[in-house]
Amino acid sequence: MDAPSANHSRTPCQPWAGQNGWSPASPPGPPCDPLPGLQHLSLSSPSEQRPDHDQPQGSTPPPRDHGAQRLVHDVPTWGQRRHIPPCSLPLPPYTHRGSPDGPLPQHQKHDGSPSLGVDSPLRATVESAHAPPTSPASQPPHWTLAAPSRGAINDFVPDAGAAAPDRNVPPQSPTSRYGLDPELLPSAVKVIAEDAAEWEGKVFVSEALSRLPPLATTSCLIEDRGNASPLAIRSASYCVPCEGQTALLSRLPLAALLTPLARLNEGEKPLPVSSEAACVTGCVSCGASMCPAMGWQDCGQRFSCPFCGTLSEVPWHHYQPTRGPQGVRVDRDQRPELSMGSYETLGPHRGEPAALILAVDVSASAVRGGHLEFATHEIFTLLTSLNSEDGVRVGLMTYDSRIHLYDLSPALTRPHMLVLAEAEDLQLPVREGLLVPLQDCMHGIHSVLQLIPQFSPEGGGSGGGPVQLPVRASLALLQALSCPGKLLVFHTAPLVETGDTNSSSGFFGSNRPKSIFQPSEPAVSLAEECVRQGCGVHLFVLSQQDVGGAWPGHIPYLTGGALHTYDHLQGELDRERFSADLKRVVETDTGYKAELRIFVSKDVRVSGCFGLFLPGASPGRVVMATLNRSTTLAVELAHNRALEETTGVAIQTVLSYSTQAGCRRTRVHTLTLRCSRHLQDTFRQYQAQTLLTFYCKKIYCSVLERPLQELREELQTEVTEALASYRKHCCSASVSAGQLVLPQYLRALPVYINSLRKSEVLLPGLRSSVHQRLQQRCQVLAMDAAATSAHFYPLLLPLPLSVDAAALSPDPGEALRCCAASMEPGRLYLVHAPLTLLLWVGSRVPACTLMALFNAGCFSALPSGETKLPVLENRLSARVRSLVHALDSEAPCARKLWVVKQGDACEEFLQRHLVEDKSPNGGASYADFLYHLHVNSVRLLQ
Repeated sequence: MDAPSANHSRTPCQPWAGQNGWSPASPPGPPCDPLPGLQHLSLSSPSEQRPDHDQPQGSTPPPRDHGAQRLVHDVPTWGQRRHIPPCSLPLPPYTHRGSPDGPLPQHQKHDGSPSLGVDSPLRATVESAHAPPTSPASQPPHWTLAAPSRGAINDFVPDAGAAAPDRNVPPQSPTSRYGLDPELLPSAVKVIAEDAAEWEGKVFVSEALSRLPPLATTSCLIEDRGNASPLAIRSASYCVPCEGQTALLSRLPLAALLTPLARLNEGEKPLPVSSEAACVTGCVSCGASMCPAMGWQDCGQRFSCPFCGTLSEVPWHHYQPTRGPQGVRVDRDQRPELSMGSYETLGPHRGEPAALILAVDVSASAVRGGHLEFATHEIFTLLTSLNSEDGVRVGLMTYDSRIHLYDLSPALTRPHMLVLAEAEDLQLPVREGLLVPLQDCMHGIHSVLQLIPQFSPEGGGSGGGPVQLPVRASLALLQALSCPGKLLVFHTAPLVETGDTNSSSGFFGSNRPKSIFQPSEPAVSLAEECVRQGCGVHLFVLSQQDVGGAWPGHIPYLTGGALHTYDHLQGELDRERFSADLKRVVETDTGYKAELRIFVSKDVRVSGCFGLFLPGASPGRVVMATLNRSTTLAVELAHNRALEETTGVAIQTVLSYSTQAGCRRTRVHTLTLRCSRHLQDTFRQYQAQTLLTFYCKKIYCSVLERPLQELREELQTEVTEALASYRKHCCSASVSAGQLVLPQYLRALPVYINSLRKSEVLLPGLRSSVHQRLQQRCQVLAMDAAATSAHFYPLLLPLPLSVDAAALSPDPGEALRCCAASMEPGRLYLVHAPLTLLLWVGSRVPACTLMALFNAGCFSALPSGETKLPVLENRLSARVRSLVHALDSEAPCARKLWVVKQGDACEEFLQRHLVEDKSPNGGASYADFLYHLHVNSVRLLQ
């Protein structure tokens, strides 16, 4: 069986140019020109009106967007050089072709990052936006501020030639290679702060065809009035183009993010739950569930399904008449399936409750490691804290090269060990007593856990069984008892690859393209069995192995679990992290044996689905072993035919899953979006954070089958063409060739996209191990929109320096731009990302601050690296520790706190998170990337 090439399925798309209504009449160019249909547009006169054939076929001319974000910059001209592909970026007066991710020092050269020579930086001056327009060929290079317009937020770039303030910050120089000041470019921090100021603590009403919701990073109350919460379904654009050709013109995806079990914000009403029999039956043709988007006809006797267009009869026991011209049922407000965008139903049948299985490695290396005593003690402490009234059934096994099962029947005076020597064909000798309710087997589990550290190593070697061995044994146990479950494996032995490694299907034994991110065929086969049974695997590797050995994370992440690695649990920090991870895994609310069906309006289709799951035959149906509150998928939509402005577009997700107690539930989310024939309306309803999350999931799934450099270039090309399209079809006629124009809610998109392009997964550095990249890819794929945006643009929080200043707790809303220019040597800064927490200490921080926070008398005495803040009796220490604890509670996994001293060798680790600067792996700075986007978008229009 071939391993799946990617976690998605796609339908082919037509080429953009020549298929989208743009005039194909253009001067012939070389084959590398991606957009020949754009060549007819002249920018010689800003007041020149565009001809009618510029508009999409079948659409009305949209009004020009005067509420756009404008960064006005006149760039050098290049004569007749118009046919230039957007990913090849030769800029006059430069002499070499290259990408913004260069040049690199000789010791950092790597494939996929060509160098770019620079002869001289641009010189900048401030000029009024009301100056008379001139031809691009005669304009000198300058930055100027566009005239403010209603609805616009005016971020601008003034004098780029002014010297940046000298702050003596070693991590990164803030100077752009083109002479631009990065501090004055559009700010993602400002966008987040403005949205929080508008919506923080307020109520957003989600109703049919609702407006653009708050950002994913903004905490506010959501009131469901017929449309699903953006926490459950978040559309990339809340206005869908009516024509498919209009959608192609935008060059931005029609997509949505799905978080079926999304956690509600504090203060929101819980989802209504009713029995399945009491709810009005949905569409019998396509299987969609009842929702407010259904259209009632014949006084309520029939309803029209927006997802398939068929008419369905209402059963007599569910019939109620309609009233008013809109045809609303009289019982609408009493039924959540008729009045709310999200609700849940209880199935009539109750299955077996989910089991918790613990598998502990007792091989020679594990016993000699000395950490089993601590691990078993933490396991027992956690089991003791669980509520035994929930009916949790627990199973216990140990393994080396064999499997040891334990009969925990309460009738036995002590547990009995059952040894399975045959690893290939596991046959259970008994079934009773292998899974027992927790309240009945605590004494037996305690006695076994006490004996595990005293096991005698089998043989003299350090080898043990593979990770797949306890997974197969647990599957056999769950299949015999017909129940789902959660498997926790505590592994220590060296990681080995299983299966026939000499077969022709190996990495070098086939002509099929391979990737380091592809799971092996045995791992995929075993993961498929886990999905069918509803078994989620969580792997705790207690002896971290960064170099060599097979990566064991494919099975855990493909089954809704996770991989946790530690360094033999010798240090206090590792032990605290292990305890926190173990508690989080066991106590997290989980859905088992889940099936997600995605329905969309009949005139559109689901063309792709991306996330951590095994792909199936249809992108509109996803089967998962387990999922939790943060599990998020991304779907891409495409037009089948033209849409009607009056009806809009509906998206529905129907999740069927089993709870811990065995109850079968169905959760329904329905989102309706309005349609428009104006491309400008679509651009105005996009959000940068949503697009970032979609692009991340799509590209991180595509790395299984496509080269990384190709994906990075494709991402840059799509964003460049989107800016060119917005400039051509949505801007006012007075825009000159030197003006960079961004839609209001996409101002942060360039910095997000640049951070994604230069991430460790797509652009590895010299210190990036394969295991770290595999782990990071899976961790980010499992994140929701808020966590993804924080991962690619971390929070940079300044900390107080004195005890008096600590009286006010640091506010995450006071975050700074994520660049070295924001950091001063006399300050403390906390860098918060979902997977990382760094505390940077400047060399000029007062000694009293170091003493109050670290109990260190001077800067040289302060240790760097992994650490834990000491508990000191002062307000500064209490406030900083409180902030760290609050940030840790939002993270998807337990993190270590890294102290980074200015000038220390570990500052390179900090530089990876300063995403607006040039990264150590050669990724371009934000200023350079934005410059390239603008220049190439202008070139596409010439």
